[in-house]
Amino acid sequence: MSTASTVTPMMAQYLEIKAQHPEALLFYRMGDFYELFFDDAVAAAAALDIALTKRGKHEGEDIAMCGVPHHAAENYLLTLIRKGFRVAVCEQMESPAEAKKRGYKAVVRREVVRLVTPGTLTEDTLLDARRNNYLAARAEIRGEGALAWLDISTGEFHVSPCPAVMFGPTLARIAPREVLIAEGANGFDVIAEAGATVTPLAASSFDSQSATQRLLKLYNTGSLDGFGQFERAEIAAMGALVDYIDMTQKGRLPLIRPPIREVQGSAVEIDAATRRNLELTHSLAGSRAGGLLAAIDRTVTGPGARLLERRLTAPSTDLTLIARWHDGVEHFTHHRSLARDLRDALRAAPDMDRALTRLSLDRGGPRDLTNIRDGLSAASKLAAHLDGSDVALLEDIAADLQGHDALANLLQSSLVAEPPLLARDGGFVAEGVEVDLDEARTLRDEGRSIIAAMQTEFAELTGINALKIKHNNVLGYFVEVTATHADKMLSPPHSETFIHRQTTANAVRFTTVELSEMETKILNAGARAQELELAVFARLREAIVDYGQQINQAARALAQLDVTTALAELAVEGDWVRPRLDASRAFAVEAGRHPVVEQALRRQSGAQFIPNDCDLTAEDEAARIVLLTGPNMAGKSTWLRQNAVIALLAQMGAFVPATSAHIGLVDQVFSRVGAADDLARGRSTFMVEMVETAAILNQAGSRALVILDEIGRGTATYDGLSIAWATLEHLQSVNGCRALFATHYHELTALAGSLEGVSNATVAVREWEGDVIFLHEVREGAADRSYGVQVAKLAGLPPSVVERARVVLEALEEGEREKGGKSRTLIDDLPLFSVAPTPVSKPMSQPSAVDAALSEILPDTLTPKDALNLIYELKDLAQNAQ
Repeated sequence: MSTASTVTPMMAQYLEIKAQHPEALLFYRMGDFYELFFDDAVAAAAALDIALTKRGKHEGEDIAMCGVPHHAAENYLLTLIRKGFRVAVCEQMESPAEAKKRGYKAVVRREVVRLVTPGTLTEDTLLDARRNNYLAARAEIRGEGALAWLDISTGEFHVSPCPAVMFGPTLARIAPREVLIAEGANGFDVIAEAGATVTPLAASSFDSQSATQRLLKLYNTGSLDGFGQFERAEIAAMGALVDYIDMTQKGRLPLIRPPIREVQGSAVEIDAATRRNLELTHSLAGSRAGGLLAAIDRTVTGPGARLLERRLTAPSTDLTLIARWHDGVEHFTHHRSLARDLRDALRAAPDMDRALTRLSLDRGGPRDLTNIRDGLSAASKLAAHLDGSDVALLEDIAADLQGHDALANLLQSSLVAEPPLLARDGGFVAEGVEVDLDEARTLRDEGRSIIAAMQTEFAELTGINALKIKHNNVLGYFVEVTATHADKMLSPPHSETFIHRQTTANAVRFTTVELSEMETKILNAGARAQELELAVFARLREAIVDYGQQINQAARALAQLDVTTALAELAVEGDWVRPRLDASRAFAVEAGRHPVVEQALRRQSGAQFIPNDCDLTAEDEAARIVLLTGPNMAGKSTWLRQNAVIALLAQMGAFVPATSAHIGLVDQVFSRVGAADDLARGRSTFMVEMVETAAILNQAGSRALVILDEIGRGTATYDGLSIAWATLEHLQSVNGCRALFATHYHELTALAGSLEGVSNATVAVREWEGDVIFLHEVREGAADRSYGVQVAKLAGLPPSVVERARVVLEALEEGEREKGGKSRTLIDDLPLFSVAPTPVSKPMSQPSAVDAALSEILPDTLTPKDALNLIYELKDLAQNAQ
């Protein structure tokens, strides 16, 4: 878009600013609205479902235009960000009056003050209080990769070595909203699969030398050695994040904590497919409800909920740290009254991390000040509750919660209890903080009473009871009398005091020197009070930012305490047990349960979950595999998943749903459960299954826990059987891991007698009059068949289809039993086209005496005694009918 000579000065300014941000929608501030023009307006109007209008012309074309109110802009920003847009917010940097000082036609100076992107949100209304909002960056230098990620809203900063093979799993774990990569780099597909926005940056943003200087400047230090030993790729990734934040926040950096370097192996490795299959944070349908996180979340604060999710998505492999977490949970399971008191106090603790970030960006308001005040106050009360604890975790928490009295007292004495949202609204500074502020407020708030006193004084002086002091926007304050008193006011001695201003048809208006001076004081009092309040706000904001590190420590301690008490609440509520963890390769769970399924059963029908044992204890480096057979719908997948879930819960520091659990440390969890295609990437169901299986066989080590369900079912029978067979042998001989392997290929059960460490288990069922009853009990042994036809009947297939399936199945099984005979086909065995299928509808026969009696019964009206008598009567009818 060119700026032709016919372009107005304002539009020329718009075009110049827009040219600097071509990739973003430009929110151009004009008074009380953010306006958008040209293509930006067209795109925004469609995305926001608002009216698209026209204003003037540019190069012969109408200028498209739309706008949103500045006071409601956050809601519109959220919609645009969710739909994949970036927004450049352009504010007026001066008032129209200030602009006119430079000339009558001068345009108000405007600047872009921030770029709003998915990974750089700070406002509470744009963020989920219970989830982190990560911005990530990946760098690669000479084949060495690294990933850094940062939550700008809390200042949390991490970096980790990240070879290409770990890029996808790490993104799946941290779930960033936006990922930065160098222009021309690979990884777009992996980022898109993680559901994040891709933002390419110039290669200079990833230069490791420039990155070092950015980090040194950020932390005001001469070396990064105090934070850890970082590889060049790690420094490049961190530096790219800092550069991008500097660019989007226009040079105003938030408080960013020192980076935490995560080494490979410090957390359990879980790839994207496993997270999806185990439904760790979301159900397979994509909702939070139905996922494991929702089932175990008993936290009462936003920071606690975020910490719980981080612990679940990255369970620790540090036995010492896990034991500390378990000690804390166990303490609160034994001290229920204390836990309840702590949780009640935690509910009053605001989100200090996010309030601190907004204040450090000068984007905060009075309520952010009170959030810090109330958070530190809650910290002090909670620390008092923890005095005397001999649990190491709680001692450390108590230490971080104490020692903040000076700042807390300053904020307590300076702020009112319930402040307004915006600083410019005033009224948030308490009385007695500033003498000048109190005087200005008195004059501003009591101006009416002062004017009323002057009116009384003037009425007495003139003897005119009808005299009034009024105000309008043209004259300001003035004395008004009716026309009948005009001569008296215009004559001495009153003419010496009252200065004539205006005569109307029915009244005459005057002023006095005293009234003019008072008007000036009253008018200036409001602005003076606002100026003084903003100065107090700036001082308090600076005090908080200077104390930022200690506030972060207190906020982390509050989150730790929330998670610990929440996990104790969960353990007591669900009758969960502390697991025993060690460095062995044990895996012995007694009466284990799946928490999500158990809660769903209790909620929907009040039914009890059937617990089951699992023993995968392995000796030395040998494999230990349980081969599970049984029908669909019997609970095989649930049993597989629940044991993986129990391992993850144990290592995230939670108790587990079982009567006992002994788990040798797990460093990888792999899951191949369920079937789904990937149409966007051109993969069939079977191809997806094979890709996920390949990842397991290529990566699983001896400490991995692997669960596999129905390998090979997406292809022909013998192909599938051979793949499942070879996969099982590879797990046993090469990977040497602990694994649960569910299958419908009963031929595999023979491997239990030939492969060391492989055993059979089955899910018990019972047949009754042609139907199958699921007992949901896992027992030793192998299933004799899969009961597929019975399950199909339960699913509601037409009776003719079910009956035909039985006939075909019997013929196939008979063919399998013939050894060495002439090969036969289904056409030979089953005259498919000569025998009509069983009709769906059958002629009605005369009902039996039992049927007739049953049809008359109303079960809801029967007492237990009536029901027992009825059974005897029905039995007599049946015997007589024989």
